[in-house]
Parts: sequence; structure tokens; C-alpha cells
Amino acid sequence: MTMWAILSGIEGNLAAYEAVLADLKRQRSPIDALYILGDVISPVADNTAIMQRLCYPRSGELEPQVCQGWWEEQLLTLHGLGRSAEPTELIDRYGLSVVKQLWDGSSRSLVDWIKSLDFGLFELDCLLVHGSSISVSDELTPDTDAIFMLDRLLRMDANYLFCGRSGLAFEYAIHRGSVVSEMTTLTPVPELVPAPVPAPVSAHLADPRSEPLTEAETVTLRPRKIIGVGNVGRVPGQATYTLYQPYAGNLEFRTVRYGTAKGFSQSRSQSRS
Repeated sequence: MTMWAILSGIEGNLAAYEAVLADLKRQRSPIDALYILGDVISPVADNTAIMQRLCYPRSGELEPQVCQGWWEEQLLTLHGLGRSAEPTELIDRYGLSVVKQLWDGSSRSLVDWIKSLDFGLFELDCLLVHGSSISVSDELTPDTDAIFMLDRLLRMDANYLFCGRSGLAFEYAIHRGSVVSEMTTLTPVPELVPAPVPAPVSAHLADPRSEPLTEAETVTLRPRKIIGVGNVGRVPGQATYTLYQPYAGNLEFRTVRYGTAKGFSQSRSQSRS
């Protein structure tokens, strides 16, 4: 049975990442693919060390497939390589001191590696991305309105969207249904030809005008899901990630405790449908 491990938000916490790798080795079913959905770096970590750990897995370990996250995008923006011209989002959220930390803690090799990462990954019918199909900053949660969730899925025609921006572990289900979209345009009406009238009464042409034309399209929905995969490095001593069996559709959220209080458990997820 094919099994994926999906995680996000290492945030330079190498000890947390090692704890997740150790937990993967304890699984009864072998892990076939390891996906990391961004935010592998942070302003206060040894980012070069985490980059080298990801790029050079040890013997018997999977080579992780990594996409860009919010912190990676901010670093590229600082170097003039991002999708935004100015790091206003980073400054507004964290201030100039964090901007300096991120700049000072990044090597050229780190920037080049991050630049080589994809925005997201598409495997089978699954979109794996840090934020959503439109932005790494897009934060999907169990409280996000269904129409926004559906929009993010339909943009890439994915049945499953795995994301890590919120740091939460959750399963959000959209059941069968339909969406009706309407587009109204104004179409010109041809000029009217006047009927003959007795002279000397003048004939008048109708003024050109427009009338609305509405076209409707109905899209039938199949069941789809948005899954928050948790966060590995943000909470000291606790790493949360996701196991997924793509052909069976089985989903498991794992919480690994490391450091002074070691252990692991199957975490409860937030769910909404």
C-alpha cells in the first residue's frame, strides 16, 4: 500500500525534523514518498544546516520533495527574486529587525537552492502546496468559507489540496453538489427600420440601445478535501505531520514528542464538512 509522509514548517528546527524521520522508520508500512510543503527556514535558525540535511539524505532515507513556503518567498523577495517587488508583508508582520536576521542568516547557496524549488507539487489528483493554489500567503483553516476552499481546488482541478500555512492539522470535506455561474453581457440591438408613413410626417430611427444577455453554466462537483498537514518545528518538543495513502484515501495525523519528553501519538484533527 503506497504511503506518503507530508510535512510543513520545519522552520530550521533540525531536532524536530530528525524526530519525524525517526517516527517514519517506526511505521509498519514503508514510506514511499516524503513531501515538505515549505517553511523549512526561519530567521533564527541555522538554515544552511537544514538545507544540507534535506539535500543530502542519509543512507536508507527518502529524498524529500520540497516546495517553497512563506519564509522562502520572503527571502527571495529580499534578494529581488520573489514574486513581490518589496518585502512589505515581512516588514508589516515582523519588523525590520527580523528582516535583518533573515538577510544575515542566508548564504548565496541557500538562496540559489530556494530559487530552484517549485511553488507547489501535483501528484495523482493531489495538489501539495504551502498556502494555496494562488499564494504562499493564503492561510486555509477549518473556518475558511467553503466558496474560497472550492475556488482554490477548482483552479488546479485537484481532488485533494494539502497545505501547511496555518500550521494546523485538519480535514475539510466538500461533498457532492453543483455550482452555477452566470455571466451577463450587454449586446447591441440592431437599428429598427422605420415603417412608411404618410408625408410630410418625418420618420425617425430608434436610437441604438443594449439589452442584457445572461449565460449560465453549471459545474457538478465531486467530493473533494483540503487537508492541513500540521507543523513540524514551531512548537518546541512537539512535531505534527501527516501520513496519507493516496489509493485508499486513508489519512492519519501524527504528533511526535522529542527532547526531554519523548514519544509519539496519533493526534486528533480538526474536521469540517
